[in-house]
Amino acid sequence: MLRGIHKASSTWLGKGLMAAVMGFLVLSFAIWGIGDIFRGFGRNSAIAVGGTEISVEQLRQYYNDQLRQLSNRARRPITPDQARAMGLDRQLIAQLIAETTLDEQAKVLNLAVSNTEIANRITADPSFKGVSGQFDRQRFEELIREAGFTEGAFVERQRRAMLRRQVALSIAGDVNVPNVALAAIERFRDEQRSIDYVALGPAQAGDIAAPSADTLKAYFNDHKAAFRAPEYRKVTLLSLSPSDIAKPDEVSEADAKKYYDEHKAQFGTPEKREVRQIIFPDPEDAAAARQKIAKGESFDDLVKERGLKPSDTDLGMVPKAAIIDPAIADAAFSIKPGEVSQPIKGSFGTVLLTVGKIEPGTQKSFAEVEPQIKREIAEGRARAQIGDLRDKVEDERAAGSTLAEAGKKLGLKPIVVEAIDRAGNGPDGKPVANLPKLPNLVQAIFATDVGVDNEALQLPNGGFLYYDVTGVTPSRERNLDEVKSEVEKRWRDEEVAKRLMAKSTDLLSKLKAGTSLADVASSVGAKVEHASGLSRAKPGTLPENVVAAVFRTGKDQAATASGKQPTEQYVFRVTDVSDPKLDPNSAESKSLAATLQSSYVDDISAEYIARLEADFGVDVNQSAISQVVGGGNP
Repeated sequence: MLRGIHKASSTWLGKGLMAAVMGFLVLSFAIWGIGDIFRGFGRNSAIAVGGTEISVEQLRQYYNDQLRQLSNRARRPITPDQARAMGLDRQLIAQLIAETTLDEQAKVLNLAVSNTEIANRITADPSFKGVSGQFDRQRFEELIREAGFTEGAFVERQRRAMLRRQVALSIAGDVNVPNVALAAIERFRDEQRSIDYVALGPAQAGDIAAPSADTLKAYFNDHKAAFRAPEYRKVTLLSLSPSDIAKPDEVSEADAKKYYDEHKAQFGTPEKREVRQIIFPDPEDAAAARQKIAKGESFDDLVKERGLKPSDTDLGMVPKAAIIDPAIADAAFSIKPGEVSQPIKGSFGTVLLTVGKIEPGTQKSFAEVEPQIKREIAEGRARAQIGDLRDKVEDERAAGSTLAEAGKKLGLKPIVVEAIDRAGNGPDGKPVANLPKLPNLVQAIFATDVGVDNEALQLPNGGFLYYDVTGVTPSRERNLDEVKSEVEKRWRDEEVAKRLMAKSTDLLSKLKAGTSLADVASSVGAKVEHASGLSRAKPGTLPENVVAAVFRTGKDQAATASGKQPTEQYVFRVTDVSDPKLDPNSAESKSLAATLQSSYVDDISAEYIARLEADFGVDVNQSAISQVVGGGNP
């Protein structure tokens, strides 16, 4: 065949035909997807930003690493299906594109970070400090290994993060929060109001005759959905928790005493001291200052001589462990109250110390904490057995045993919940007792079905919770006889609400016509009450929707609002409005300004990154991304 093609293309006519055929093939490839070879964006690439391509395998590793970290923070596994349901797939892909875009810009700007700077950043990270307050290399290695990094990979990640921060902060790092914005937000948050009000309840609604049988039946027929019986499920739970399988009685007194001696500080409160210090750059200055103390000068005199404020010298009421420098800590906890120490050579200079108040430490005796210690030791031993126990449960389930049967064979006690609805309540309308405290348990129970082997849920303490749905009672319509008391109560509440709504409207009209609030209250057998210091953030004892209505009403104006229940109505008049004064130096203002600045920086950085993405160009291989994250296109 090849020989035939070669022979046919040897003439000018054959060459023309072959050129047309090959051109058609190239066009077809471009249309049907092979055109990537001309764009430099192949099937093995998932994302391309500028000159950087991210392979499918790189994307998979990044995506799985991020999900693992999120799972660790949430203390429960996040499956790919759950990630897609929460929109995490889209967020993580967008985050990767943004990070790669900043990496590209760092290359364009020829930015770099020295190894020394990266080392300083890592050693200063509080996460990697040990009990001494210093960098702990063993802790560092353990934490990055748990996070799935080698040391080289972690260092490189820090390098890229620092470069991205340089790029982002060069655009938005010096954003200042306008005082006008700060004042407006503080006014909205901290404005306070006072009101006089009248609370109306069932007593003001008057007597309401019992409904007739026909009235009650008609009301029930119109509101059948509200009285429908919910779906209930019967479920068997099997908990593999250290606290469930721990055996404190098997812990010997000798082991408990040893644990107490090794962790004595855990069973008491340390001594605290009010410590003040002056740091001298030169030992000679410190010695001269100490001579002045010996001649009768006070510590406060030294503070004034050096132009310091009391806050510059105050370390606060601290335990010994809170003082990072060991030499300073030893000295602070060896001198008497009011005494000034000799010059101490510390990490940041030579120091003179004085101590004020002392709060003695406390220590519980072994007898007081023995049961607690035995429980802790037993749970620690049980935690090491969880993995093996889980394997045994899985083996029993694979052999066809139910959870109840597996629990019985392994000496575990399953929990059988006869009926639970989607709100976590039983048929009596009250929360099911003894239910493990897991926020997603009820949701998981109603997301499965009878006979399905479900994956165990992870417990916060490192254990697992198995659950099997063994029965389903479908939702159904109830008849009037079953819910007659509920129907009558709801009908009565609605009647009370209608009357109170009409009465509050009438009272408001009288207030606007000039009648005093006291006379209005007297006319309905109620009394005038006063509330002051109301703010949007702190509603006090009044219902939140009443406070919201107060802040929609001008000073000396009146209005009405419903309470927490339909059978509550409020009529009120705003008597005072107090605007806060802006103090930019206050702790609250500084905290708010920092929050606003962070928000401004995020907004500007997002706009900047979007522009960079447009400049560099972003190509996304949807099929490759779907291959990584699962489901449809993100």
